[in-house]
Amino acid sequence: MKVLVVGANGQIGKHLVKCIQESGHHSARAMIRSKEQAASFEALGAETFVMDLERGVEEITKAVRGVDAVVFTAGSGPHTGKDKTIMVDLDGAVKTIEAAQSAGVKRVIMVSSFDTRREAILSASPSFAPYVAAKYYADEWLRATDLDYTIVHPGGLTNDKGTGLVNVGVEVERGTVPREDVANVILECLEDPATIGKEFQVVSGDTPIKEALKKM
Repeated sequence: MKVLVVGANGQIGKHLVKCIQESGHHSARAMIRSKEQAASFEALGAETFVMDLERGVEEITKAVRGVDAVVFTAGSGPHTGKDKTIMVDLDGAVKTIEAAQSAGVKRVIMVSSFDTRREAILSASPSFAPYVAAKYYADEWLRATDLDYTIVHPGGLTNDKGTGLVNVGVEVERGTVPREDVANVILECLEDPATIGKEFQVVSGDTPIKEALKKM
């Protein structure tokens, strides 16, 4: 399976490309914003595709063509304004979904926020609410398609080494999770068709990833 990782230069994206390349039976196409970001991915043997998410759907579709699945793990980051949150986390996600539809790619995995229910928008801090709102509408857009989607809602992200042990469910107690473990959850979702049409929260736990997803 060839997988387009949108937001490959982000922290989850980097882990995911590495996981895919080391799987032995999948390959990654890393979508990046500039050629300067390509070296580390090429060192892993991954294909790269330079594309800015603020371009049009037709341009983004070029990055999608020829892959079997798309993972959206891009984000504007905590140090940008509301404008970038709209343009990347919302519009970039929607355009990626539309590009997948245009290219005939059915499998899409969305990395969302831990809680994107409308209540979460209302209870979020003024600085965080725009991000939650963007993720809410991006998730809604994906749910309304006929794509084979999975929506992953990770808890607070850390740079700790992954343990391979998680707690997943429609609703779990809020907690943290290493980005490396999130990447491995995504890889397992790509390999397990039973995760199609599902969405779940994920935090660190005591159950191996494959087993935890099987129990959903």
